[in-house]
Amino acid sequence: MLKRLSLCLAIVASFISGATIARAATLDEILRKGKVRIAVVQDLAPWGFLNTNLEPEGFDIDVARLLAKDMGVQLELVPTIAANRIPFLQTDKVDIVIAALGANPDRAKSIWFSSAYALLYSGVFAAKNQAISSYADLAGKTVGVTRGNTEDLLISSLAPAGARIMRFEDNATTISAWMTGQTQVLVNTNTTAAEIAKNNPDKTIESKITIVKSPLYMGVSKGSDDLLRWINIFILTKKLNGDLNKISEKWFREPIPSDLPTL
Repeated sequence: MLKRLSLCLAIVASFISGATIARAATLDEILRKGKVRIAVVQDLAPWGFLNTNLEPEGFDIDVARLLAKDMGVQLELVPTIAANRIPFLQTDKVDIVIAALGANPDRAKSIWFSSAYALLYSGVFAAKNQAISSYADLAGKTVGVTRGNTEDLLISSLAPAGARIMRFEDNATTISAWMTGQTQVLVNTNTTAAEIAKNNPDKTIESKITIVKSPLYMGVSKGSDDLLRWINIFILTKKLNGDLNKISEKWFREPIPSDLPTL
């Protein structure tokens, strides 16, 4: 009898534990508590990083602060790494993830995604005085790329025969080659280009061609209907009034694309 009772209690406890893990944050709960918990990365500049005073900064940090301000609640930034972004939602450690998070069908089995609020992309970058608007314009130019990465595979199939593709063993060397004039063109991500521009104000680097777009989304727990609706209205409003553009210009020196997908 005692064993049976213990088994029953264990089953009940497991259901309670499961319910806690699966509990979805609601907008009303956040407003009642007066605080929103948002997961952010702190090791991926310029999306999120720690400045010299060990304070969080970055595009996603600014967006999180703006969201909390519009919601009218206190912001609790919860540091995370890429691997923990979804588990933090599933275990009720955070209410929202704003951490350079891309969407795919597999991830969508575990959490819900907002409309896109930003864009990570691979592209062709060069100095402002370089006239490049198509892949054909790469003919006769030296193009630097990191060997074996996504950009290497892409540009190898897209560049014209006259382009001289120079492959380097790591990203730092690829960047250094462009900085020192060894290459005229850099094939990399907008994140890398933004960091170059930030750390080298004397250099003019701009996006010439977008190769592959990877929209970024906010994440919430499955079942957070009202919270997700509010976030989508927030994103739409901030696109329309230019607030997201201001943050993007600050960190990436370019506006938010007008064709970001909505969900």
